Amino acid sequence: MLREPTVEKLHAMRLRVLASAWLEQDKLPDVLAMTFDERLALLVDAEALARENARLTKNLKDAKLRLSNACIEGIDFARERQLDKSLVRQLATCRWVEEHQTVIITGATGTGKSYIACALAHQACRKGFRVFYRRVPRLFDELRLARADGTYPRLLARIARTDVLVLDDFAIGPLTEEARRDLLEVLEDRYDLRATLITSQLKHERWHDFLADPTVADAICDRVLHAGHKLALHGPSRRKPPKD
Repeated sequence: MLREPTVEKLHAMRLRVLASAWLEQDKLPDVLAMTFDERLALLVDAEALARENARLTKNLKDAKLRLSNACIEGIDFARERQLDKSLVRQLATCRWVEEHQTVIITGATGTGKSYIACALAHQACRKGFRVFYRRVPRLFDELRLARADGTYPRLLARIARTDVLVLDDFAIGPLTEEARRDLLEVLEDRYDLRATLITSQLKHERWHDFLADPTVADAICDRVLHAGHKLALHGPSRRKPPKD
């Protein structure tokens, strides 16, 4: 058939979805009745959608979100949470990612900080941004091991390159001097260059005291709190069953 060489070329060009959609059009009388431009537009749309879905799948896989099914549409705006709906909607546009800003989410344990963080990260993946998610204790463990095996600069570079860094459970326990300096290195590499999202049970007003070292605390707080978007969650733990 005359089409076979063309299909082979499309596959060689990695346009497999377009090739399949082209062959499928022969089975659809309504499509065959369309003009050439209309049929071509359908083929291009099919290829573009497939690539967008593949990119989203890869971004989500690389992000390793703790709550992979979290999404903006699933956020509960119950009154007791006192969640700023307009700010969440603004953040859902991912303008904060484009402008390399910081988002701070605070609240008691079980109030849904991680869900909202993962939902915003998922939205960033949808928009084509690369995300790096870690619980803060796990990140410090990885950095310590990387320093020991000589891959520390490579890991720092990887974190610095990613579009959105999600640091979940910050200030959940005391920090060593090494951990404080690692955190400063990570944040310094990203300041005004990439977006960062941090969740914590500790109110951001208490972060400076928590960091203990005044010099390091000044540097870290200046980079993450200045002009950052802040979401404070309230209400009872969502992990506990409601009382009768």
